[in-house]
Amino acid sequence: MSKKSSINPPVFYSSVILIFMMVLFCALWPESVSHFFKSIQTWLEVKAGWLYILGVGIFLIFIIYVMLSRYGDIKLGPDHSVPDYSNKSWISMLFSAGMGIGLMFFGVAEPVMHFLAPPEAEAETIQAAKDALKITFYHYGLHIWAIYAVVALSLSYFSYRHKLPLLPRSGLYPLIGERIYGPIGHAVDTFAVLGTMFGVATSLGFGVLQVNSGLSYLIDGFPNDISTQVFLTLGITAIATISVVAGLDKGVRRLSELNLFLALILLLAVLFLGPTVMLLQAFVQNTGGYLSDIVNKTFNLYAYEQKEDWIGGWTLLYWGWWISWSPFVGTFIARVSRGRTIREFLMGMLFVPTGITFLWMTVFGNTAIDAIMNHGATYLSEAVSNDVSVALFKFFEYLPFTTILSMIALFLVVTFFVTSSDSGSLVIDNLTSGGDRTSPVWQRLFWAVLQGVVASVLLVAGGLHALQTAAIASAMPFLMVMFLMCIGLNKALKDDRLKLESVQQHNTSVQFAQAHMSWKDRIDILVSQPSQSDAQRFLDIIAKPALEEVKHTFLNKNVPAVITEVNERVWLLIGNSDNDTSPFAYGLRIRTFTMNGTEVETFDSHQDYYRVEVFLEHGGQHYDVMGYTQEQIIADIVNQYERYLHYQHLSNSELVMY
Repeated sequence: MSKKSSINPPVFYSSVILIFMMVLFCALWPESVSHFFKSIQTWLEVKAGWLYILGVGIFLIFIIYVMLSRYGDIKLGPDHSVPDYSNKSWISMLFSAGMGIGLMFFGVAEPVMHFLAPPEAEAETIQAAKDALKITFYHYGLHIWAIYAVVALSLSYFSYRHKLPLLPRSGLYPLIGERIYGPIGHAVDTFAVLGTMFGVATSLGFGVLQVNSGLSYLIDGFPNDISTQVFLTLGITAIATISVVAGLDKGVRRLSELNLFLALILLLAVLFLGPTVMLLQAFVQNTGGYLSDIVNKTFNLYAYEQKEDWIGGWTLLYWGWWISWSPFVGTFIARVSRGRTIREFLMGMLFVPTGITFLWMTVFGNTAIDAIMNHGATYLSEAVSNDVSVALFKFFEYLPFTTILSMIALFLVVTFFVTSSDSGSLVIDNLTSGGDRTSPVWQRLFWAVLQGVVASVLLVAGGLHALQTAAIASAMPFLMVMFLMCIGLNKALKDDRLKLESVQQHNTSVQFAQAHMSWKDRIDILVSQPSQSDAQRFLDIIAKPALEEVKHTFLNKNVPAVITEVNERVWLLIGNSDNDTSPFAYGLRIRTFTMNGTEVETFDSHQDYYRVEVFLEHGGQHYDVMGYTQEQIIADIVNQYERYLHYQHLSNSELVMY
């Protein structure tokens, strides 16, 4: 194992010290710490609850605006980039990291709790049943994914589009510039580490309680005590470390796909074993009720009814929890989302997990409520009221194949927690290594093991509730960071769109007319299938001399210009690079394609052909210059440089307006 490290010392060491101090306080004085943070949380709910509600509403509106606007066409990466992962793998990973375990823990419990104690309707009535699912949808619907999307979109956009580190600090670059690499940036990343560690550790601790309850339910005499829970925590941590060592592709991706597959099996089993027709009807009606009431619920603070206890114990608690988790989930989703357009990214992130969640909550929640209302299953009400961790397994008693369903659910709970643990370790390692994705394995193992140790210590000391309260109370400062992320992202997207519009229209007719090329000669070039040697010869004999001529012309006019060759690309860079403006970049690259138009990395001279394509600073332009003369290439460079200057003019004009 490599002993090298790639840590960012200010973030790494400050995070370790603060984690150690927090765990020490929570372990030695759990009640005092819990009371302290609970008082902070209560004050925030009473005095600043309106800001949580307003903030989450703004995030949802902002994300939908970006998705539907022209900004949605911009890619999370260079213009020529393609997604790193298939849709199946991508959806599996964002679902497992962002929401999977919540469905297992609260899929039965939350709808039943709202049915038994609704905020407005009379308890245990038909209206209470309708409201129960509306409220559950509200807490697990578009709003949670909008919170995650703000962080994920900001990180992925600035990292893949502007080559900044994949760190929360990068979202502030349009506002504070290079100062993101100083104390402000270190503080933002450290805060994200603490939120991720405390969120994952507390979830791991509480999840182990559900695993222990499930094993005790399935196996007579299986102990349900602290020592068993510590053993289970260490076991889940050990599995997570194996996944961490395997890496993102072989570990997290495969586990996430397994999670989604098993979850769909469990979902379909309950759907067809339960009141199928009623559940399908309820799904349509629940979704319609949610959408018809979404504006009212988004901004409802019960200001006239004065129900601070209810909204503080539910909506504000959830919003605080999701915001505190957003650095973790947002960073992880950003890491697996390179190459997608912003619109594709946001549509997939908002609607696919939300749709699955709505179906899950309907199938489990409505089945449980129907059993209580119409079939006398009062034991479900008692189970939810007494011990939420065992409610899911008591629910399966109402259905056939109880043991099989319980075993699948138990396995799924474990794999969801393993996925959360190993993805959390990858995220923390990314945050503490300055965004280095090639950090050594020991760093990832360190954070995976530390998560298990933190959860185990707090299980024994009884400090999990204190740590959970601290994590939720910490949501307020990161809420402010997310507001700044929205402002910075909007500013950068506006500038990016301006750049795209100034260079996106490319027309070669002027260049060819100037060169007096006949249309027959042009057809000969278009129908040819150049070989690799043809492409390399063109690059060496025609293209590079053209770039050299342009370079010398600019140098003679005292304008800096240089030619570089990097990774099979030849680049002409014109102008100085400073903090505000990148130099004009015109690149040429040989790309390999199969006969059906698919790009490949390896080649077969009998089946593949080659193109010499133009690349600008923001990515490939998807047009081929093979067959151009030197004069035509020079004309193309001049045209693109003119568009670059036009973009600079428009961009500077926008700045003057502000």
